Amino acid sequence: MEDWQILSITGAVIVGIVVMILRLRLNPAMSLVIGAAVLGLLTGLGAADTTKTLMTGFGDIMTKVGLLIAWGVLMGAILNEMGAISKLVDKLLHVFGPKGVPYALGLTIGTLLQSIFLDVLLVMSAPLARRIAPKLGKYGTAKIATAMAISLECGIVLMVPGVATVALAGLLQVPLGEMLIFGLLVIIPTIVVSIIIMNFFIHRGLWKTDTDEEQAVAESPALEDTDGMVVHTHVHAHGHEHGESAGPKSSHSSVQSTGTGAGLTSSRVGLLPHDVRTPETKTGREPGLLIMFGPMLLSLVLIASGAFLKMAGITMEITGFLSTPVVALLIGLLGTSLVARLTIGTKRVEAAVANGFKESGQILILTGAGGALAAMVATSGMGEILGKYFTASSVAPLLVVWAIAAVLHIAVGSVSISAITAAGLLAPIAPALGINPVLLALAAGAGSLFIVHVTSNTFWLLQSMLGQTTRGTLKSCTLGVSVASVVALGFTLVLSIFI
Repeated sequence: MEDWQILSITGAVIVGIVVMILRLRLNPAMSLVIGAAVLGLLTGLGAADTTKTLMTGFGDIMTKVGLLIAWGVLMGAILNEMGAISKLVDKLLHVFGPKGVPYALGLTIGTLLQSIFLDVLLVMSAPLARRIAPKLGKYGTAKIATAMAISLECGIVLMVPGVATVALAGLLQVPLGEMLIFGLLVIIPTIVVSIIIMNFFIHRGLWKTDTDEEQAVAESPALEDTDGMVVHTHVHAHGHEHGESAGPKSSHSSVQSTGTGAGLTSSRVGLLPHDVRTPETKTGREPGLLIMFGPMLLSLVLIASGAFLKMAGITMEITGFLSTPVVALLIGLLGTSLVARLTIGTKRVEAAVANGFKESGQILILTGAGGALAAMVATSGMGEILGKYFTASSVAPLLVVWAIAAVLHIAVGSVSISAITAAGLLAPIAPALGINPVLLALAAGAGSLFIVHVTSNTFWLLQSMLGQTTRGTLKSCTLGVSVASVVALGFTLVLSIFI
């Protein structure tokens, strides 16, 4: 089959996947598998080999990242149940003050808290962000909303153990320790620089408080709430950013009216699918921040240490075993579970774990479907074809993978789907060009952040929970995260000079 025919078929298949997800409202994982099967058949692979490649691609990626994703989601579910987020944000405000807290909050959410499922992380941190905003001055809402949007989305695709980051590492065969180290080198400056850029424009007329914020919210009376947890009524909770897109017609979760003394109307999220906390089950016993996050930090240190030792050429059996990502994250999970059992009780831990398993299911299936598509693309020979059109320079492929991920995200509205699909399409190019695959993973992650808009569930969660109008959210979320997308690409290109 001619090169142009394979390229045309692959392009048509990708368009078909987008149409199935966006127009036909078909589940993303099903759409990816259908697209992969059609690609195999149309490129002459045959029915038997197409099926075998699908299953092999799915199984290979599950072997690499299945348990990693499960351990990360479970750890996040337990931390959520312990109330770790609210305590951490309060501590950040106390330590860094109003001027420094957007950066501190952004870096903490983007790096430390990525084992927590995005919707859970947003639901838990947004109420405290609302409490912080008035202390930041006239543009407090704009600054805190922008910092949260940038850090939440960047963390998903650039930071271990973010579920899309782990999936990207698996698809591109990047050691997780390497992904962690280089992801940190990109995400930290990306968050800081992006917030600086957005704050510059916010202070120079970008943000209009009368049209970009929900004025009625600030004028409503407040009720007392013992733990300071506040969220808007009508929380959009349809689907998840990691696997499904949602729009303005998303269903609303039921809530109970509560509030704080901060003068903001609020309500407590009732019993979201991923949140088992209820007022009746809360306890006054709370461990310190270091104890709550210590096991997670230990697992990340173990993974990073293994990567550094490997780079230094040091090999020891015990360190090699403990730094293996699946073992390191399991140690973190067991430690987090132990802390939680001693402080909130076994029953609540078991309930949190059960919810974590529910959450991880859709992520695992989506990741496996992405692996199936990547395997089919590699088998079709498209990687070799595209390799002919690129020079030995790493810049062109990185720009292409960024652009593909960006276009897919604009069309589909899912950060994870666009990143995984783009990486799968161009993964076969990496060996031919001698490019470090971690660069492709970072470029795909950066591209998938471009233009988070109304098809994204995160967009509507940020809009409803941080007191913004749709117009305001287009500035803080859509523009802010797009700036981060370009900045992350820039730092990835700089990194490509050295590795």
